[in-house]
Amino acid sequence: MTVEIDPHSLELRLLLCLTRVGSLESFSKAAESLGFTQSAISQQITRLERIVGQELVKRSAGPKKVVLTVAGEILCGHAEAIMARLASAAADLEAVAAGTAGVVRVGCYQSVGVRILPRILRDFSRLWPGVRVELFESEDDGELLREVENGHLDVAFIVFPLIPGPFAAIELLEDPYVVAVSEGSSLITGPGPVPLADLDHLPLITYGRIRPEHAIENRFGRPELAKQIVLRSNDNGTVLGMAAEGVGAAVVSWLSVDPGRRGIRVKALAGVKPRIVGIAWHRDRLRNPSVEAFIRVAQKEAFQQMELMNHHLSEADVTAGEKELP
Repeated sequence: MTVEIDPHSLELRLLLCLTRVGSLESFSKAAESLGFTQSAISQQITRLERIVGQELVKRSAGPKKVVLTVAGEILCGHAEAIMARLASAAADLEAVAAGTAGVVRVGCYQSVGVRILPRILRDFSRLWPGVRVELFESEDDGELLREVENGHLDVAFIVFPLIPGPFAAIELLEDPYVVAVSEGSSLITGPGPVPLADLDHLPLITYGRIRPEHAIENRFGRPELAKQIVLRSNDNGTVLGMAAEGVGAAVVSWLSVDPGRRGIRVKALAGVKPRIVGIAWHRDRLRNPSVEAFIRVAQKEAFQQMELMNHHLSEADVTAGEKELP
């Protein structure tokens, strides 16, 4: 079956109606959000179905949720991408109107925000004093990338791999995984890096809401570790605090370690690949000079962090608060 869609007949508002019905699962709620009547929304969906020649919405009597058909789900996905590109176009036009001054909108998660971003902003503000940086924070870099896609962010710090989408990115640094325990803990003993097998049967503490690809049980290829996790938190201070009190062994990346916290021992974790921290942007969007400059400054600071990190992780044990961490 050949499906042809006449671009002259397909109006953006029809696609917008479909995305709202699909996300809200209701004609009435979609109508309210768009400022239309419910009958108008129903008419728009019917018109869209005639254009594509397929049923897009499963209609039912009563207050049941509206459900998209398979065809409706497919078209809704394309429609959302189109809306995101329009939002991105609007952001580009706004950037052109603002010139090189204005705002660089940056997405960031906690470990980079604490350990790397302050130095980036220090150097960037010297180079571009007329540009303000707006920060959007989320521990889920998938959310940051979606904000890049829809034009709400210019760049975002991420951990590879990228999610599918119109993104370009560069690697900034390797961020090795470490184990943190209380200073007097017997959970981790012996000199040198900790073999992955030594985590077996230990109570573990680690990150909270992140992309599934970044969860330690998936990163390490050890799904059984999920059963050992006694606490997940989106706050690195909470994770390390629990480790300091002997609740368990914290398994985090090196950038997540608080350099000022006393009472914990931090040891390198052997046998697992480090996570790769990068910075991403929309590959099809205009990048003004200030955004380009921000990326260059981030690369420079990441290189310096790598040198400091390699120096400290070459030692067998690191006691936070006693040694000067980067």
